[in-house]
Amino acid sequence: MSGLADLGRFEEPAVLVLTSLAERPRHGYAIVQDVQAVAGVKLGPGTLYATLARLEARGLIEGLPAEDRRRPYRITGAGLALLRQRLQRMEAVARTGLARVAGT
Repeated sequence: MSGLADLGRFEEPAVLVLTSLAERPRHGYAIVQDVQAVAGVKLGPGTLYATLARLEARGLIEGLPAEDRRRPYRITGAGLALLRQRLQRMEAVARTGLARVAGT
């Protein structure tokens, strides 16, 4: 299985989308709204759907049957494990960075 590092410039959007889906399944517009509310980032349609396609191709999310022309997605077990690992690494970097900034 490929990790988030393989996503290159899509890594940040991938983390944001996986974080949104960790709460519950969502369709594209609901993901965009959640990401904007949580992270203050507005994902454009091109970025969103390219990210969804890459995550689905890697088995990190899966599409569910469409509801009223909207296709929801849910995170898989592999997606949860990878998200947890990435967020823990980001947390460690943030702690170190904040400590270093405070010491200056």
